[in-house]
Amino acid sequence: MPVTYTNRKGRTYFLCQGTTKTGKPRYHFTREPEGKVAEKVPEGYEIRESVNGIVSLVKARPALLSKREINTVKTAIHAHPKAGRYRVDVRSNQITIYEHVGPDLKELTTRLAAGLGMGGLLDNRTIQRLEEEERIYGQFTPIMRFTLTDDERRLFDA
Repeated sequence: MPVTYTNRKGRTYFLCQGTTKTGKPRYHFTREPEGKVAEKVPEGYEIRESVNGIVSLVKARPALLSKREINTVKTAIHAHPKAGRYRVDVRSNQITIYEHVGPDLKELTTRLAAGLGMGGLLDNRTIQRLEEEERIYGQFTPIMRFTLTDDERRLFDA
């Protein structure tokens, strides 16, 4: 059975295998199967999706951050009044906070409708659709990163 991955945008990707000029295996994800489709994820690798929905195969690295450290950042983001505009990405020794690029569609549409005297036209279904569109097509940019600099004393650079 081929290795597939469906990202947050609902797009399915296939893990394909090729070879480098030196004959070593090379893996990449494509929307349509091409060449030889991999039947399993290579040993020592894992599938990773970026906050912007890009799917890739990366070397598995040991987690150097504790669940408590990660949850501290996630809890702080969740407490933010506009928490939906932020995403948290965790790598081996880094926690990166991403912010949604562009205006909040729900807020923009509400203001536009009110300005045009059509405020009553925004029902829950429309608002849910806007939130879904933003979840699927929204792009994020990094705004803050915490990097573990001292493993023993658990010190971070921001």
